[in-house]
Amino acid sequence: MDYIKAFIVGGLFCLIGQILIDKTKLTPARILVSYVVIGVFLGAIGVYKPIAEFAGAGATVPLTGFGYNLAKGVKEAVQSEGFLGIFTGGLKSAAGGITAAIFAGLIMSLIFKPKDKA
Repeated sequence: MDYIKAFIVGGLFCLIGQILIDKTKLTPARILVSYVVIGVFLGAIGVYKPIAEFAGAGATVPLTGFGYNLAKGVKEAVQSEGFLGIFTGGLKSAAGGITAAIFAGLIMSLIFKPKDKA
C-alpha cells in the first residue's frame, strides 16, 4: 500500500507539472523552481509534513520534497541556533542530497562525452 500511495502522490506532482508545461508559457526551469518554492512554503506553514508522512518517497523525492527539507532544516536550526540558523539550516539538512547530485553529475561527465549542439 505504501508504494501505491507514493505512486499516486508523486504521479500527481508530475501531472501538475505536465499540465503547466502544456497549458502555460512557463519554461520547465521556472516550473522546477516553483516546485521548490512551493515545497518551502508548504513546509514552513506545516502543510507538507502530513503529505510526506502519508506518501513517503512520493512526496519527499520530488522537488517539492527538497523545498520541504530546506524549510524543515531552517526551522530546526533556528530553534537550536537562533538567527544564524536561517543561513545554515537549509544547507545542513540538504547537504546529503546536494552532494549526491554533484557526485552523480561528476561520474556521468566522466563516463559520457558531451557534444555541442550544431
